[in-house]
Amino acid sequence: MTSPTVTFPGRILFLTEDPALLESQLGGQDLAWDPERPLLGNISTDEITPGWVCYYYDETLGRYSLVGLRGGKVKPDAVQKGGFSVVVSGISKGCGSSREQAPYSEVAAGIRLVVAKSIEKIYRQNAQNIGLLTSTDFGLLPRIASGEAIPISEFTKGLDPISAAIVEHGGLFAYNKARLAGKTTPPVPATPARPMTLCEKILASHAIVDARAGKTGVTAVKPGDAFFARTDVRFSHEYVTPMAEALFRGGFGEDAKVTEPDSVFAFRDHLTFLDLIMPKAHKDMGLDVQARKLATVQDAFAQRAGIKVYGEVHRDGKLVGSEAICHNKVVEELALPGHLVIGTDSHTCMAGALGCFAFGVGSTDMANAWLTRDVRVTVPQTARFVLKGRLRDGVCAKDVMLHILSQPFFKSGEGIGKVLEFAGDGIASLPLDERATLTNMAVEAGGFTGIIEADEVVVDYLVKQRGANADDVRRRIVRADPGAEYCATFEIDLASIAPMVATPGDPRNGIPLEQLGSGVKIDIAYGGSCTGGKKADMDMYARVLGDAVAKGKRVAPGVHFYLQFGSQDIRRYAEQKGYLEVFEKAGAELVDPSCGACIKAGPGSSDSPDQVTVSAQNRNFPGRSGPGKVYLASPLVVAASAIAGKIVGPADV
Repeated sequence: MTSPTVTFPGRILFLTEDPALLESQLGGQDLAWDPERPLLGNISTDEITPGWVCYYYDETLGRYSLVGLRGGKVKPDAVQKGGFSVVVSGISKGCGSSREQAPYSEVAAGIRLVVAKSIEKIYRQNAQNIGLLTSTDFGLLPRIASGEAIPISEFTKGLDPISAAIVEHGGLFAYNKARLAGKTTPPVPATPARPMTLCEKILASHAIVDARAGKTGVTAVKPGDAFFARTDVRFSHEYVTPMAEALFRGGFGEDAKVTEPDSVFAFRDHLTFLDLIMPKAHKDMGLDVQARKLATVQDAFAQRAGIKVYGEVHRDGKLVGSEAICHNKVVEELALPGHLVIGTDSHTCMAGALGCFAFGVGSTDMANAWLTRDVRVTVPQTARFVLKGRLRDGVCAKDVMLHILSQPFFKSGEGIGKVLEFAGDGIASLPLDERATLTNMAVEAGGFTGIIEADEVVVDYLVKQRGANADDVRRRIVRADPGAEYCATFEIDLASIAPMVATPGDPRNGIPLEQLGSGVKIDIAYGGSCTGGKKADMDMYARVLGDAVAKGKRVAPGVHFYLQFGSQDIRRYAEQKGYLEVFEKAGAELVDPSCGACIKAGPGSSDSPDQVTVSAQNRNFPGRSGPGKVYLASPLVVAASAIAGKIVGPADV
């Protein structure tokens, strides 16, 4: 049978490292394919659609595709008006946030094909879901330039059967209409019994055997197996819910209902403080009104669907923040060992600290899951990180992750789509919050997710935090099989890890702090986000700031030091510990829960290119937290740097 073909009559846009060549293409000049020409790599979804662009969730996105590229190399309307149908770049296209607005903006701008040396997992899946073709085969470019009709089979090479079928149908909704009508049937894994990794065992138990009968569970799965899996928890936030709802209604009809809404949750946590930092130029564009509309649309949808919203918090009649950042609340209240958790955010993987399989999805995947309660998965390979020994004083999990991310396995892109399974006696010495830093930042390597086998630390946490029954929790624990296969195994001596810092531009830019020297002055220190706003992080901030206050020291002149809590529960913990008084005496500015500065939506964001920030957040892609330069570091280094006025460790204050 002859494969259907597709043509690309528009122009090819090469995202070159040479700004002049990029500008000339946007101005109308065509470039011929030159394999020796350097192409931009690590283009994050924050650059494709900066935060403010995501206040839109319709065809308007096409006007602003790529406007955040390397700090603003592409002007509004440039891609859409350029007549491009193919865009070409280097390694790790679509790293960072899971926002589906990024590939959607490219489609709305006329792009039909993305070619890159490597393509991040969530971005690629989002592209497949909306009918945007992707490829890592640069040999297609001369054929496209000559006007050749390319067989669709060129874009399904190496894909699992479900992904290939979705590409062939032109997107997930078209595929699901055929699936629900019985015109196509997804495969059920038939892998015989084998030793399985932690994630493989959870996926095997959740694999759908008979959707109509609600039957789940197969004997075994292996990497590459593709199927639909039953979810236990589904959540979204106001940044994404409106787009997912529009897709939900468009794909399944105005009368479509959310299935089992008691396992679906929504969060007002991303844009709570946006009004405080939105520039006048954006307000003049009406973006303040557009952004507020997102929360209103989410609330209306949640009320109709009957789902719980974790919303805003008021004190004395005044809005002070959100109830929680979604990831912190999922750990505090929702996820359990052995669960399968999906959320419309790349840091959904944080919940893997509880021993569950948690990962981020795009708007289309979530809209589908609202109806079917399932999500498509291709079983990923797992890389195992065996942590041994104990951390030195002044070193924490953030340093471990910055060290891991700086290794060739991740810097080369080899870690894309892999599960990071953390094990070893070193894990036992880490509290749950520190484990959550490891799983949270697994996605910064382009990983599928991070996961840690649950143990008595998790049992004790769930008993104290939720009043769970200890034996019930223990029965839920899933353990990897002896003899399970891993694509790579790394042994890490925790005692050898030094305090680390990631230089601006990418979380994978980690170097030992001592290599940075002592001359990097800062304007902003930010201790917060889902990664750096946990209870254990508050302990670290308090430790450094308490010592500083005892010595008569405060935050350095000219430095703004923000401490933001990941949830109201974490804020209450800090208050009960007496930390709030310590923080205030040191000169820190306390901020209630919200994603805030991590996504340039709250106090702690930079507002000029010459500002320097040291931050405990999880990523520092260009423009992510404003136009300034962002260094990533541990809570200990962030607090010490705030006191010193430059990036240093606690021993230097």
